[in-house]
Amino acid sequence: MLPTEFTERLRRILPPESCERVLETFHHPKGTTFRVNPLKCDAERLQKELEASGLHPEPVAWLPGAFRLPAEERRPLTEHEAFYDGRLYIQNLSSMLAPLMLNPRPGERVLDLAAAPGGKTLMMAGMMEDRGWLSAVEPVRERFHKLRRNIETAGARNIHTYMKDGRSVGRAVPESFDRVLLDAPCSSEAKFSTLRPQSFAFWSLRKIKESQKLQKRLILSAWNALRPGGRLLYSTCSFAPEENEAVVDFLLHKKEDARLLPLTLPIDNALPGLNSWEGKDFRDEVSQSRRILPDHEMDGFFLALLEKSSR
Repeated sequence: MLPTEFTERLRRILPPESCERVLETFHHPKGTTFRVNPLKCDAERLQKELEASGLHPEPVAWLPGAFRLPAEERRPLTEHEAFYDGRLYIQNLSSMLAPLMLNPRPGERVLDLAAAPGGKTLMMAGMMEDRGWLSAVEPVRERFHKLRRNIETAGARNIHTYMKDGRSVGRAVPESFDRVLLDAPCSSEAKFSTLRPQSFAFWSLRKIKESQKLQKRLILSAWNALRPGGRLLYSTCSFAPEENEAVVDFLLHKKEDARLLPLTLPIDNALPGLNSWEGKDFRDEVSQSRRILPDHEMDGFFLALLEKSSR
């Protein structure tokens, strides 16, 4: 059973017509989705190879190179040669939306400020056609080495890895990047599952507050590392407004050169950001952020795209 306090909060965050459907998703396994690594292979060719192996990949209409599989085919996919040699990467569709909305281009300087295990980093490397400079920062040693292994397996050459606390990056390299992705460490509420009680065993309001404190310092660091005219994509896998809208609102109040951009998502299971929470009002433009509602294959997620004004 999910923590009662969590479900009560969720009922205040989400409209009634959505909340019960969302709560139901915590009791069922998610479908499997993956994307093809364009640095190593062609999507159509890999699809045919997987089909020849008895798998049934179905293209995701709104994201070229992404596929879904029947749940029972996840294990055979993880045992396929294409998985081991880095020609595909298993990743939830919600996570793929973050690089998609940031839209890094070949030749740009890009920063991933909380990069491990590297799924979003590698997706951006593919979008950049392995050109330009992509800095991937991760402070935790074990996670850093997993990031390095995934990058090596994928064959990306434009990624430069740093085992460093992201909170110090903005001071070290101010105004150095065209785009910054901050998929911030969070309470991971969207990963909860009653099939895995350990996924929410350590959840608490205290953890949310601790996460918010870190997120505020990280988003300031990310902003300082961004050049004028550049864009920052902030995301979490939490439902908590303290970790989402409140952090974006914090940045808007701290930085006069920050403006929130409207997000046009290629999906319909998303809601505008909240304009208030627990008696605190946020700036009107915070509603331009998006909270993705989980379904049978997508995790819950939060996305906000900000632009730094040019001088």
